[in-house]
Amino acid sequence: MFKKILIANRGEIACRVITTARKLGVATVAVYSDADRDARHVALADEAVRLGPAPSRESYLLADKIIEACLATGAQAVHPGYGFLSENEDFARRVEEAGIVFIGPKHYSIAAMGDKIASKKLAKAAQVNTIPGWNEAIESPERAVEIAQGIGYPVMIKASAGGGGKGLRVAFNDRDAFEGFSSCRNEAQASFGDDRVFIEKFVESPRHIEIQVLGDAHGNVVFLHERECSIQRRHQKVIEEAPSPFISEATRAAMGEQAVRLAKAVNYQSAGTVEFVVGKDQSFYFLEMNTRLQVEHPVTESITGIDLVEQMLRVAAGEKLAFTQAEIPRRGWAIECRINAEDPFRNFLPSTGRLVRFQPPPTSLHAAQPGPEGGGVRVDTGVVEGGTIPMFYDSMIAKLIVHAPTRTEAIARMREALNGFVIRGVSSNIPFQAALLAHPQFQSGDFNTGFIAQHYAQGFKAEDVPHDDPGLLVALAAAAHRRLQERAVGISGQLDGHGVMLGHDFVAVLQGAEGRQQHLAVTVEGPVAVPGTAASSLLQVTVDGRPYAVAQDWAFGGIRASGQVNGRPYTAQIERQGLSLRVAHDGCRIDVLLLSPRAAELLKLMPYKPPADMSKFLLSPMPGLLVSVAVKPGQKVLAGERLAVIEAMKMENILTATADGVVAELLARQGESLSVDQPILSFA
Repeated sequence: MFKKILIANRGEIACRVITTARKLGVATVAVYSDADRDARHVALADEAVRLGPAPSRESYLLADKIIEACLATGAQAVHPGYGFLSENEDFARRVEEAGIVFIGPKHYSIAAMGDKIASKKLAKAAQVNTIPGWNEAIESPERAVEIAQGIGYPVMIKASAGGGGKGLRVAFNDRDAFEGFSSCRNEAQASFGDDRVFIEKFVESPRHIEIQVLGDAHGNVVFLHERECSIQRRHQKVIEEAPSPFISEATRAAMGEQAVRLAKAVNYQSAGTVEFVVGKDQSFYFLEMNTRLQVEHPVTESITGIDLVEQMLRVAAGEKLAFTQAEIPRRGWAIECRINAEDPFRNFLPSTGRLVRFQPPPTSLHAAQPGPEGGGVRVDTGVVEGGTIPMFYDSMIAKLIVHAPTRTEAIARMREALNGFVIRGVSSNIPFQAALLAHPQFQSGDFNTGFIAQHYAQGFKAEDVPHDDPGLLVALAAAAHRRLQERAVGISGQLDGHGVMLGHDFVAVLQGAEGRQQHLAVTVEGPVAVPGTAASSLLQVTVDGRPYAVAQDWAFGGIRASGQVNGRPYTAQIERQGLSLRVAHDGCRIDVLLLSPRAAELLKLMPYKPPADMSKFLLSPMPGLLVSVAVKPGQKVLAGERLAVIEAMKMENILTATADGVVAELLARQGESLSVDQPILSFA
């Protein structure tokens, strides 16, 4: 085993590799950019080396600097994590040439699987099911239409070097094929410097299912079951689970056998993933092979008990696999939610900034450690409270993983864990994750890769998260309000006859958009002594005639609240927002004002003050870097015309005019870091 390794990555995956290295007694070297100087992975590692400025092209993508850091620190091997240089054949080869071990597959295996056209030919030769299609580069849109007609619509037009949803179009007719070919070729050239495009049959109602493989340098290859990755938004995975609720044992065995066959064909030596698209009839076809560790590897670790990072290190050190195919278990069910810094209510725009609060739910599962028999909760992250989510890298804050005996129990455990995950300072996609987990089709396992596009075609809105029992949220707010009242009553020095008194009858005012109000009658009695329950915490709350017995553990100044309502456990988030209480549970959030009946009547008479009219301004929809401003003061612009470009989290966002107008004044400069809703320019 190595004495010291360098991790050529950042964030969550760097921390994950350090955890396993520490278990094996291996020293670690972290690398960092200026934006990550105080990052968690830097603090966890034994040593750290600066690579350069914040942009990844000036730091984490500099192969020379990383190899220099290995030689300077005496690191014997490099773990590339995922992303950045993890699937870069040239980097893997240069590491090997420098006498350093690459903790991953050999460079020739990466090369064989890195080109989609070449990998499909190789898969076909290895007798792996491939999608019917034209696997040669296509030279013109006219030829693309001719080929599509021969295959039969619908077809998928794909860039050979594509990835992450770039260079991908689905064509249902000749016009789609003609236009899609040109778009794909232009996008591929701009993104990857490679404009080769091919066409294949589009599988309807497809599932995205991947097989985890593991090979060593002695010719042994095994598969560690499958992961269901069909819940995707714009070709980016959102929720992953293992095993799949869809495929049969026969399909599982056949997919695993073909994945192993492909891995052996390229002499694969490490952890890797063979991705398949699976039709509703369980027909399956090779999609691509990811020659690295996957983001979603923890769900496989949970159901098998095998530490995949440890196996990568052992294989790279020359060891044989310590188990056979028959010895790989499959226990229970695991689900992973990717917790991203994005605002689901603003079309998932990136959200960067300081993590004012970061309090993951209580955990009982930990990376590189065996889990308890009944499963539990695991959080993999590269951030800490008070840290910063920078604009230069991807949006992932953490991965939330649960393991349970059954899928139903795993979903329930994940919903509870999401309820207890406190993130403040940046927006997160937790409400969206909660909505997906509550959806009947997800719970039944009846979904495909088009699930999110189908059900959230118009974006995600607060009303897309209905609550099973809206009165519960009001009852939790009323119980917290009583706690606040009790504290206020105990404050000394109050004037006689003017002190705070405990109320019993209230009106809960739910604040809606445009000043709308909903008034609900609430009564609070207690605390009431109940056998087996802390008498000081149980309150009898009635909301609009419906009773709730609330036992609540909520600290003043805290956010996470837990306890029981009518004998059933719950976890929610409660915090003060001015005079209101904000309650969040199961993805649903309400702002409640608890008032006396007389105060509620007077509130109805208060005029509504609408927000300021900002239609004369172009506002930044997200925090980011203002890359360019395409207009000047006095210039006439038409609806749809480009105004500015903002870069955030490796994505360029083009802002266009929503109506015809004349630019009055530029309010932000090129190169400036913008905050959410910061004015960029004004219109006359």
